[in-house]
Amino acid sequence: MKKIFVFLFGLGVLFTSANTNQTEPYKTANNTGYWQQHVDYKMNVTMDVTNYQFTGTQQLVYTNNSPDVLTRVYYHLYFNAFQPGSEMDVRSQTIADPDSRVGDRIGKLKPDEIGFLNVTSLKQNGIILNYDVVGTVLQVQLHEPIQPGEKVTFDMVFNGQVPVQIRRSGRNSAEGVALSMTQWYPKLAEYDFEGWHADPYIGREFHGVWGDFDVTINIDKNYVVGGTGYLQNPNEIGHGYETGEVKQPKGDMLSWHFIAPKVHDFTWAADPEFIHDTMQVPDGPMLHFLYKKTLEAEYLENWKKLQPKTVELMEYFSEHIGKYPYKQYSVIQGGDGGMEYGMCTLITGKRKFGSLVGVTAHELAHAWFQFLLATNEARHYWMDEGFTSYISDYAMNAVMDGNEENPTTNAYRGYIYLATSGKEQPLTTHADRFEYNQAYGISAYSKGEVFMAQLGYVIGEDNLKATIKKYYNDFAFKHPTPIDFIRTAEKITDFELDWYLIDFAQTTNTIDYGVKAVSGNKVTLERIGLMPMPIDLTITYTDGTTEDYYIPLRMMRGKKPTTATTLSDWAWAYPTYTFEASKAIKSVQIDPKEWMADINKVNNKFELN
Repeated sequence: MKKIFVFLFGLGVLFTSANTNQTEPYKTANNTGYWQQHVDYKMNVTMDVTNYQFTGTQQLVYTNNSPDVLTRVYYHLYFNAFQPGSEMDVRSQTIADPDSRVGDRIGKLKPDEIGFLNVTSLKQNGIILNYDVVGTVLQVQLHEPIQPGEKVTFDMVFNGQVPVQIRRSGRNSAEGVALSMTQWYPKLAEYDFEGWHADPYIGREFHGVWGDFDVTINIDKNYVVGGTGYLQNPNEIGHGYETGEVKQPKGDMLSWHFIAPKVHDFTWAADPEFIHDTMQVPDGPMLHFLYKKTLEAEYLENWKKLQPKTVELMEYFSEHIGKYPYKQYSVIQGGDGGMEYGMCTLITGKRKFGSLVGVTAHELAHAWFQFLLATNEARHYWMDEGFTSYISDYAMNAVMDGNEENPTTNAYRGYIYLATSGKEQPLTTHADRFEYNQAYGISAYSKGEVFMAQLGYVIGEDNLKATIKKYYNDFAFKHPTPIDFIRTAEKITDFELDWYLIDFAQTTNTIDYGVKAVSGNKVTLERIGLMPMPIDLTITYTDGTTEDYYIPLRMMRGKKPTTATTLSDWAWAYPTYTFEASKAIKSVQIDPKEWMADINKVNNKFELN
């Protein structure tokens, strides 16, 4: 999702090796008997654009690849969050710093403005099931338990109403987009080695089961649709999708038929005023751009200029993370800011050019760090948002000719503000359990980004680049956890790095090193914060020359590649460290490039008068 929080200083061609239905284990960092569930959806829905209500059927084939017998399943009914008195409504009205887009708006919705999903029939292998609706979750008691390795077919009839656009999903957005259809259908909850993940929808993000989607959307013939998947009947649709002669529609409706292989969600948006442009990425996917033709001239021009920049961004991410495996990606005007989905993003369109490219860069990067490396966003949001922020900041620096030595500087500032505010919670906190929205935002985006950037300081930039590529290669189409990422870095470097994950992500320990004393050519450093780090420092001598030094961290059991003078290691338990330089000293600077998230940089420098 786009960086929208504000803090004090202002802020296809698929991998042939990926098989989400596999039962054969592959070796991962934390589980040599890895498995994941698989689900295939076939849905047919009809949208009434006059009252924003829809009806649908869903046939879902669920494969239990787990070693467990399942006696129940859960579905997410996300649209039910947009009703007065829902958990999202009450949380927004009781948290100290509510999201300004939500505020008390849900509580003021009228019956014809709310969102809802109603399940009117559900069968397991043809047998009618009992179920309960509890807020945004459907609790289903199975007729027969699902055995390990067994496939089960669920047939459902459902209907819904699209809420007035408040958060992500909805109708008639502030920019006039008719339908932003995200998290719009009954979606089976994920079950993994940690059990069920049937989290209520309170405002954060999502976790889903990999599978194949076959979706038909029946809608007014004047509406243009874009989203997840590959359109199967372009010559029946027209609207810029056709490859040949367009067949004239019969009646007032068009049936848009999409196939989406190996995704964990399906999203679409529709509007009668959408322009549909395309641009081909060399040796990559076809890009689709859908935006309202009624935008002011300035914004229309920006959407045209965005298109070649998106090609550059796609090429950057494919080079620096791994090749994008699908045959298409769509950038669609809609929603309430910027939000990532399978093979597409919804973004607001009335933006200055730099902002339009920036939000596209961030959401497109999510195609890798969420829809291919699909972490559980309720638990490991920082891996999703933070890693995305890191790579998109570097991409923006490249495609917009930023020439910044450290494009992640703002993330460091944000994290340090939070770490010294007294409001920080560890990154192990569930996304819904933060006391402040601001603390969640800075934790997910800034601290998550610093986790990645600072790892480059710890292990070396070339090792970090290799780690990112191996992480993607090993865990695309899977659901990696933090230990998977840090073990990948350990395999690249042969260093011990568990301390880095523990201190920075699982505690609120802070980094604070200082220059305690300088006498002649003798330097004494001190560790003030609890978190250990290796140390880079630069000494300027009285004769005007400089020398870089590197002090390894003993518990790391290794040294990063460096041209600096390497000293003996520093064991964390020792609060001070003394060494002798080669000449008389004028000044000492710890971490001169500020790659270390030291919360007090005042004591990082000593200078003789």
